[in-house]
Amino acid sequence: MRIVIAADHAGFDLKHELLPYLEGLGHAVVDLGTHSSDPVDYPPLCAAAGRAVVRGEADRAIVIGGSGQGEQIAANKVHGVRAALCHDEWTARMARQHNDANVLSIGARQVAAAYAKVIAGVFLTTDYEGGRHQARIDQLAAIEAEEAQPS
Repeated sequence: MRIVIAADHAGFDLKHELLPYLEGLGHAVVDLGTHSSDPVDYPPLCAAAGRAVVRGEADRAIVIGGSGQGEQIAANKVHGVRAALCHDEWTARMARQHNDANVLSIGARQVAAAYAKVIAGVFLTTDYEGGRHQARIDQLAAIEAEEAQPS
């Protein structure tokens, strides 16, 4: 699977824990930054990760920050992104099965590195169930399209 990963300064260390783990699972991973622990704004990094997924340059993305909340919000501003903030295996599984989430957001100050690997693993290996959930995904896409129209 092709994965892009991005983090702000708060997520920098966790990103560097996840990179070799993901590559060890056989994924092709592109690191979009940040490349140091110096303070940086997360919106452009998370938007770039989301855009890579929407453009088909990556199958999934992982964005990381202190809480993961802002990173999820920033990624979700990109049309076609369904970013989910996941702090455990269950939310990662549900995000994929029910919501066809394509971007995982993790809070580095909320989740230990070892557990973040488990969460990422669940997110990357869980399939979307489709079926009854597809109508909701279609409704989300319709809202997104409506919001893109000028007022």
